[in-house]
Amino acid sequence: MAMLHDPVTLQSIKQRLLALRPDTPRRWGSMTVDQMLWHVNVPLRESLGEYVAPPSKPPLPRALLRWLVLNVPWPRGARTRPDMVALEHHDFETERARCLALIDRFVAADADASWPASRNFSMTGAQWSQLHVKHLDHHLKQFGI
Repeated sequence: MAMLHDPVTLQSIKQRLLALRPDTPRRWGSMTVDQMLWHVNVPLRESLGEYVAPPSKPPLPRALLRWLVLNVPWPRGARTRPDMVALEHHDFETERARCLALIDRFVAADADASWPASRNFSMTGAQWSQLHVKHLDHHLKQFGI
């Protein structure tokens, strides 16, 4: 599985983020491009220990949920964690710059170091790296990028 720590994958994701425009139309879902950027920034902040999601009881055993999230393709309209739902609009350029900066800070950290847990399960650096690629790719495809 691809990791954000891989230089080729990292460059591809960054180029795709830079190809977004404030008026890029979505292909599915209800988020606008600025809301999508805010949305993908939440787990990036979480993985860096800058955001702590409210506690909740996962719908499945934690290990199984982590495996599913990392290994099973996400369908269009997959359920979003309530704290990651963008309810208002955000400044596009601010959110894109924040996303790129968060990515840079994330990949500057050692994937083999200790990492914060997500709200629903513990995560290694490699798992966070895989999750971010999968999440960013999913939403960039949502906007045809």
